[in-house]
Amino acid sequence: MMKTRLSPITRAGLALTAALALASTAQAAPDLPAELPPFGKDKPLVVPKITQTTLPNGLQVWVVPRNGIPRVDYVLAVRGAGLGADAPDAPGRAKLLAGLLSEGTASRSSRQIAEAAQAMGGGVGASASNDGIRLSANALASHAADMMKLLADVARRPAFPDGEVQLAKANALQGLKAAGAQPAFRAAKALDGAIYGDHAYGRTQETEAAITAVTAEGLRAEHARRFRPDRALLVITGRIDAARATQLAREAFGDWKATGEPLPELTPPPATMPVQRLLLERPGSVQATLRLGRPGMPASGDEQVALRLTSAILGTGFSSRVNINLREEKGYTYGARAGGVSWRVGGAITGGADVRNDVTGAAMTEYIKEYRRIGTEPVPESEMAMNKRYMAGSYLISTQLQGALGQQLAGNWLVGLPADFLGKFVPALQKVSAAEVQAMGKKYFNPDEQSWVVVGDADKIGEQLKAFGEFKVVKP
Repeated sequence: MMKTRLSPITRAGLALTAALALASTAQAAPDLPAELPPFGKDKPLVVPKITQTTLPNGLQVWVVPRNGIPRVDYVLAVRGAGLGADAPDAPGRAKLLAGLLSEGTASRSSRQIAEAAQAMGGGVGASASNDGIRLSANALASHAADMMKLLADVARRPAFPDGEVQLAKANALQGLKAAGAQPAFRAAKALDGAIYGDHAYGRTQETEAAITAVTAEGLRAEHARRFRPDRALLVITGRIDAARATQLAREAFGDWKATGEPLPELTPPPATMPVQRLLLERPGSVQATLRLGRPGMPASGDEQVALRLTSAILGTGFSSRVNINLREEKGYTYGARAGGVSWRVGGAITGGADVRNDVTGAAMTEYIKEYRRIGTEPVPESEMAMNKRYMAGSYLISTQLQGALGQQLAGNWLVGLPADFLGKFVPALQKVSAAEVQAMGKKYFNPDEQSWVVVGDADKIGEQLKAFGEFKVVKP
């Protein structure tokens, strides 16, 4: 048999490996600390300086210079232009309106807009929410002036070309067809109706009739009604001087004029609603989609921060009570949530999970238990501290990117929160007491005041629902 000859280097390496192996087995495993070291001291949020100017036409301009990457971000928020302004027979119209803003102007085609934005190293787009429409744009700092002009063109002079409108309608109809087949879509629509009644906040989902009725001419008329400088805010963040940014805003938006009377302000939705129990039939479904909810509070409410903390503890994070209970401990679902959402003149308390048919009643029982517990038992200090730390940290991280900072400021403004809320949130959060959380739980999460919407097969889950009251069966 031939013997393999090892080189001196190889023999030395093998010897070293063997020696290290012997040493590692002889050495005892290091002792780990019994407890993890304490968290470091919370760092205060460095509130950026916001230069605020109002142009003669009423447009508010907020500038937040940043010394980061050579980029400038813009957010133009138009209050009252969103889903809340849609007519009762045209739900979701604002989504199509926002989506088509960048698909052609009086001087540029959709392709020319996209190519111009790309040449500046950025992009431009828009989205609608209950209280308004936000247009977002960004570009390299060297193209700040050109991007400001492009943003103004898209916001002020959209053409709504017939071809683009027809394409957007076709896409919307296909999207509606796909969404309508999902139980979550049906549940959300029914729950919005139970929470908001006939209020505009309760009819934000498109319908086939509403999409089909859209015309280019109608969108132009809606744009003229909704887009006004005296109901708009322009937030500019990034590598730009405040004086120059304000001057660019004057040049691009200073001659923007409001036409006609402004749309009326939304009235608040009802603070309470009759409890409903709805079973939306879905024959053959192997799981049940559970949703529950009631009216909440507006974003500017005095108890808003306490409600946010209560929501985090109960159901808006992975470590929240309902998720730990239904997912981790019981194994009923892949995820469960509960909490409040707030808009300018109202809000909602919602919760829900998708569960197996055979545990439908058991999951509802656990929801009721957790809702009742948050309103009747004080939250332990350790749980309070953990959630405050998580919320504060998440908030601080979310405002580090200049684009996110601009979106945060514009979003706060749309729902009625002032610019200085940015710096007041974390200190206010730290002051919320366990008694205040319990009060929020009692006021907004009383299980006896929640409407229930269940999507599923009545033959498989109907018997379980009888323990929770009489459910009205709604056919598909």
